[in-house]
Amino acid sequence: MDALQHKHSFGSIAALKDFVGQPAVTAEPILVDQPMIDTFAGVTHDRQWIHVDPVRAAAESPFQTTIAHGLLTLSLITGWYHRLFEFPGRKLALNYGFDKVRFTAPVPCGSRLAGSFRLARVDDIRENEARCVWHVEVRAEGAERPAMVAEWIMQLRY
Repeated sequence: MDALQHKHSFGSIAALKDFVGQPAVTAEPILVDQPMIDTFAGVTHDRQWIHVDPVRAAAESPFQTTIAHGLLTLSLITGWYHRLFEFPGRKLALNYGFDKVRFTAPVPCGSRLAGSFRLARVDDIRENEARCVWHVEVRAEGAERPAMVAEWIMQLRY
């Protein structure tokens, strides 16, 4: 995101409800390189060769390179979310979870990924508290289809 570009700001549940149905907001791309993939493999203890062995992946993988873990792709959405949106006056935010997550295309090493977020629904829980359902897509630059699609639920209290 350009440093001069403003974040979308939501100071209340009403402001969030007003944003429902607006076009998706897309973040600046992030390079997914081998050091990032290797670091994620180390943290998660998922060292499957298709992620961490570039020589074997070049020889045996249909992608001819290593690919990022699907869960690495999913984990990147939090950073984009915080770069794109701010919530002045918010007292609490909880990652409530996902209704759907699908990894619909591989992420070859060296891809530049960008997340896009569309607020699909805001459900009241109680006064000044709601669950927001975000439709999230993560796509590699130039890719025909998204690498990941998800319905992400965030619970907010003002």
